[in-house]
Amino acid sequence: MDQIESSNFSTAEEDESAKKLVWCLTRVGKDLDWLRLFENTEVTIGRGLNVTHQLVSPSCPLMISRMHCMFKQRDGGQWTVTDKKSLNGVWVNGERIPVDIAHLLRLGDTIKLGVPIVGTKVEYEYILVRQRLEDIKPYLMTGPSEGACATSRIKKTKRKFNSELEPSTSSKSKLYRHSATDKSQGQPYPTDEPRDRPGTRVREEAGPSMRQHRRLDSPLERPSSPSRSLSSLQMYSQNMLVLRERMNFTQRQVAALEAEGGRQRDDPHREEQVRELQSQLEMLRGQLHRMEMLERSISETENRLEVQKTQHEEEGLKKQLEEKGLKKQLEEALQEQRKVIEELALSRQGFEDVLKAKDKELEVTKEEKERARTQKEEVVTQMTEVLENELQCIICSELFIRAVTLNCAHSFCLHCISEWRKRKDECPICRQAILSQTRSLVLDNCIDRMVEQLSPDMKQRRLVLITERKGESQRR
Repeated sequence: MDQIESSNFSTAEEDESAKKLVWCLTRVGKDLDWLRLFENTEVTIGRGLNVTHQLVSPSCPLMISRMHCMFKQRDGGQWTVTDKKSLNGVWVNGERIPVDIAHLLRLGDTIKLGVPIVGTKVEYEYILVRQRLEDIKPYLMTGPSEGACATSRIKKTKRKFNSELEPSTSSKSKLYRHSATDKSQGQPYPTDEPRDRPGTRVREEAGPSMRQHRRLDSPLERPSSPSRSLSSLQMYSQNMLVLRERMNFTQRQVAALEAEGGRQRDDPHREEQVRELQSQLEMLRGQLHRMEMLERSISETENRLEVQKTQHEEEGLKKQLEEKGLKKQLEEALQEQRKVIEELALSRQGFEDVLKAKDKELEVTKEEKERARTQKEEVVTQMTEVLENELQCIICSELFIRAVTLNCAHSFCLHCISEWRKRKDECPICRQAILSQTRSLVLDNCIDRMVEQLSPDMKQRRLVLITERKGESQRR
């Protein structure tokens, strides 16, 4: 009766809790493996063992760290998420949150665990929602950790033993308990067997458990490479919790059989059962040891990857600093080149100004030369006119050649006046009698200097006249 009342009370409690609003992380794009956030407790997520929800990526086992993040509810009912120094980080609404700092979440926020692999999206992407438990219960994640938690809660509330039950019956009921992952392997309790041979029932009931242990042990007994171990990490991590539960279950079986064997001594079947269960216990311990060694090796690999990542980050920072130094040097060189270009531009402007000034000076000089040439031509023209008007012999109409001056002050060529006096002995200009004639050296010198400025034709013509007149005088 007590058991019936307790079962009815628990059923009513379950109905009330099913209608209760609970917080949950719904997985984007999938209707399974949703994560429930239990109130008034710290909900941890990672690929390790001591976490609330265990996530092991089948494509990249090291994407989720052993203790990736933690969700915690505040007194006001608001949830926060904290990155527990994960390798690939926690992203809220597309931004990575700082490490070891609680980040406040709001209803509808997007939480991403890890980073996307090349060509794919983020594998673990969730949305924070609050719905009734009965609506989301089919989609909640069912794993070893959740089953273990549920089993421990049931054991705390219903751990009552009836003194009227036989020890073998209680041990039999324990033999048929299985975890959430192995419910398909459970068998109904054989009620039609006689109760006078409990040892036979225990051995027969232990058969499925032994087959399960062998199936769990088979992947560990085969030698595997590190890459194969990493690919089998999800299976090992799930089986490790099952093995822990089975080991505890086997220990309880051994204790129950030893206690029952104390009352029923000299029972060979009981001793055989104890030995068989002890061998199973040793086998489970060996499996747990191998799994712990695998977990330790993976942890060392993760630490090594973290160290390599830190080294890569330091090298990246060094490269950035070197690039900044090179960039600064390039900027300084560019500034110096700009200064040189500006100086060259100023020098060019100065040279252009100097050239312009020189051009102006040349133009002025050219104009001055042109003016001087014009003046010279004018002077020559005037001199020619003077020579023609004042220094020209009136008899031959040529410049004086060996000029002589008469007593009347008129001048003539020596040859011309000599020929004139042969006919008349009077001045051709004033008609005065010629009493004397004198050579005029001044006029000869002046005419000679002025002839030097004349054209070559005039010079040649004068030389021809002088030669002819000398020849005539010699003949005489």
